[in-house]
Amino acid sequence: MSDEEGPRSEDSSEARAAAVSDIQELMRRKEEIEAQIKANYDVLDGQKGVGMNEPLVDCEGYPRADVDLYQVRTARHNIICLQNDHKAVMKQVEEALHRLHARDKEKQARDVAEARREALSCQLGQSESHGPPLAFAKVNAVSPGSPASFAGLQVDDEIVEFGSVNTQNFQSLQNIGSVVQHSEGKPLNVTVIRKGEKHQLRLVPTRWAGKGLLGCNIVPLPR
Repeated sequence: MSDEEGPRSEDSSEARAAAVSDIQELMRRKEEIEAQIKANYDVLDGQKGVGMNEPLVDCEGYPRADVDLYQVRTARHNIICLQNDHKAVMKQVEEALHRLHARDKEKQARDVAEARREALSCQLGQSESHGPPLAFAKVNAVSPGSPASFAGLQVDDEIVEFGSVNTQNFQSLQNIGSVVQHSEGKPLNVTVIRKGEKHQLRLVPTRWAGKGLLGCNIVPLPR
């Protein structure tokens, strides 16, 4: 992670926490409004269940005497205002959630891009620091018609990998000899440097007319 990415990540986390807090506050406000709407409907239910649309005059056009007109009118007015408030809060919640999801998507995209940059930087760093693979042994003779010859090994090939043996774990030619003895008839991956270029070969240790299982001579390189 870069030095710039650290503060940016912290700012993003703080912004997300603030957005979540805002949404929670809006949800509390929504619940309060819903509770107030219910309380006002309870008032209407207590007034002969007049509801929002029942007429407040009798059949002769006089104000009803069986309900508290002031309470009914006040409750109805409150309900209308609270319903409008409820719609406004729900719109704010929807917009806040949309912004939060958009911010999360942006952060995810940034995280993926940063991970790719770090992976690429790591690969480039390894390539630059390691450079060409180091050889630990060299081929100084290859017999015609031998398994080594069929595999494509050539004199002066520098070996950087011979089966499980590589620059890091190579100690002596006995390492190669052990791999060969345990791999008779089985293909081995051999990597060599030839004239500055890397070549991948498949060598199968096999008994042949000559001596040994390879038909080549390998010498260790000074380290």
